[in-house]
Amino acid sequence: MPELPEVETMRRGIAVLTGRRIVDVRRTVCRRKPITITPRIDHFRRRSVGQVIDEIGRVGKRIVLQLGNNDRIVIEPRMTGLVLLAAPPTQQHLRFCITLAGRQPRELLFWDRRGLGTVRLFSPEEFTAALGPDRLGPDALQISSDALRERLASSRRAIKVALLDQRAVAGVGNLYASELLHMAGVHPATRCDRLRAKDWPAIQAAMVEILREAIRHEGSTLSDGTYRNALNQDGGYQNYHRVYDREGEPCTTCDDALVTRIVQSQRSTFLCRKCQRRH
Repeated sequence: MPELPEVETMRRGIAVLTGRRIVDVRRTVCRRKPITITPRIDHFRRRSVGQVIDEIGRVGKRIVLQLGNNDRIVIEPRMTGLVLLAAPPTQQHLRFCITLAGRQPRELLFWDRRGLGTVRLFSPEEFTAALGPDRLGPDALQISSDALRERLASSRRAIKVALLDQRAVAGVGNLYASELLHMAGVHPATRCDRLRAKDWPAIQAAMVEILREAIRHEGSTLSDGTYRNALNQDGGYQNYHRVYDREGEPCTTCDDALVTRIVQSQRSTFLCRKCQRRH
C-alpha cells in the first residue's frame, strides 16, 4: 500500500501541474528516518530547476514526472508515502518539495510517515535500466490474459503470491490481489501451473474490473488512515471491499460462507472458501 489504484489516483490529482516550470527542489528538514533521494540534492536541483513538467505518468506503483530535457523524476510511495498538493497530514513527516512557477498550486509535496519511499531523478537511459521491460512487467490495466498466462502459467508459486511479482505484472499488491481472485472465483493458494485454461481470462478480467472500480472510488483508505489522495482526502473503495480485511464477516457474493484469512509469504490473504474452492 499504496497500490496501482492509489498511485493512479495521486497521479490524476497532480495532473494539473503538467506544463509548469520547476523553480526549486528541496529535501525538507525532517528528523525522522531519511528517505532515499538520488542523485544528491544539489545535483538533483541543477538538473531539474528550470525544466518544464511535460507529462505526468505512472509506471506500476510509481509516479513519473517527465521533464523537458527528457529526465524523469520518479516518486515511489511504497508503504506510507503520499504525493500531495494540499497541506500534509503532519509537518514532521514531510520529506521533499518541488516548487513551481506561476499560479496555484505552487508546491508538489512528498510525505512519508515510515520513510520507505524514494524520489529519484533518472536520465532516459537510467530510467530504462531501472524500470524498463526487463525490470517491470506489463501494467496490470493493460496486460492481456494470454500474456498473463504466458508469464505465470509455468510457475509453481501460489497464484496470489505470483501476482505480487512486479516483474510479471506491474501494479497489483496484497489488497487488490485478494479482491480480484475473489471476483475470479480462484483460490489464492492454487499453484499457477495447476490453474485451468479458463481461469486466466477470469483473473485478467477481474483484475481490470477491480482496479478500475478502485480508481473510480479514489483508492482504499484503511483503518490506519495513512492513504490520502493528492488533496489529503480519504479514498472510498474500502467501503466496497469484497473480502479484504473482512475476516469473519459474511461473503458479499454468496452471502452464506464467512470470509477467511490465511497467511501467504508472511502476508494476509482474504477469501471465501465457498466461492473460491481449491482444485
